[in-house]
Amino acid sequence: MSTPTVPSVLFVCVHNAGRSQMAAAFLTRLGGDRVEVRSAGSAPADTVNPTVVEALAEVGIDICAETPKVLTTEAVQASDVVITMGCGDACPYFPGKRYLDWKLDDPAGQGVGVVRPIRDEIERRVRGLLADLGVEAAG
Repeated sequence: MSTPTVPSVLFVCVHNAGRSQMAAAFLTRLGGDRVEVRSAGSAPADTVNPTVVEALAEVGIDICAETPKVLTTEAVQASDVVITMGCGDACPYFPGKRYLDWKLDDPAGQGVGVVRPIRDEIERRVRGLLADLGVEAAG
């Protein structure tokens, strides 16, 4: 018997400090071990945006230990779905991968009042992605 494979998703934005971190956190929470989650940035920041950390904490998600990661060709090759969020042409393209571009406001430099609607929209899109992947969302 072969081990069933789980879909793998890579979220990419420029700094891997805001949108892609939120998306990865929601997919990890809602998909559990039924999906493999990666996030990266084409020009990663030194730290995750503290306002993003605060906005996620409001909904019970702790990403304090997360750090921005650099986008690698290997991460793209290992993913079934690549979701870009304003990374422009920096994301390498490989045939056979599913690419989606989520146009979302950038939370950089914004207060938590502006970040909350971005957070909520990301959660909505992640739930839709799970449905598309045939993965039941937790809780």
